[in-house]
Amino acid sequence: MAEPTITAEAGAGPVALRTSPLEHLADRMREAAVTGDRGVTLAEWPFITMVNLRADPESEAADRIGNALGAPLPRACGHTSASGPHTVAWLGPDEWLVLSQADGTAVAAELRQALGEDPGSVVDVSANRTTLELGGPAARQVLEKGCPLDLHPRSFGPGQAVSTTVGPVAVLLWQVDEAPTYRLLPRSSFADHLARWLIDAMNEYRGPAVP
Repeated sequence: MAEPTITAEAGAGPVALRTSPLEHLADRMREAAVTGDRGVTLAEWPFITMVNLRADPESEAADRIGNALGAPLPRACGHTSASGPHTVAWLGPDEWLVLSQADGTAVAAELRQALGEDPGSVVDVSANRTTLELGGPAARQVLEKGCPLDLHPRSFGPGQAVSTTVGPVAVLLWQVDEAPTYRLLPRSSFADHLARWLIDAMNEYRGPAVP
């Protein structure tokens, strides 16, 4: 997925007035960064387009949607597909979340056109979630403090995304690369709690490893 644009241009109307769910914690997240062999960083990537999509995966509509996105809809739990500005994450047998750097209104309109009259739905849910990026050598260990998944590379790796919990917060957890870098997508109303939980979980990596 392409790097997101996280600031609006001046004079862009209502878009320029948006406030991200974690803007008030931006300084604390930067200050929480740890460098070195046990390094870990945390940052918010706000305002990423997110479109919830439902369709019969065996239908012609699913094929049309895949063509519109430039990538087929994932067919199994944990799978993602990507093309250009779009990444598609599997949420259920007939449900996906489209993450995009393109304009949300335009993406939703294109997908509705591809769905046509077939059963299903296309809903722009961009305001429903925000995105936290956790990365660095200790990122997996930080998540393992409060995530029930087996995050070892033998079980979970780049390109996989699943619905789970981190601490007490439900998220879509997506591993982006082998660094490792993870993106966590919580509901906006729970983002503050999750960010503070992660900041606290990162703190121990400032000190030396316990033999």
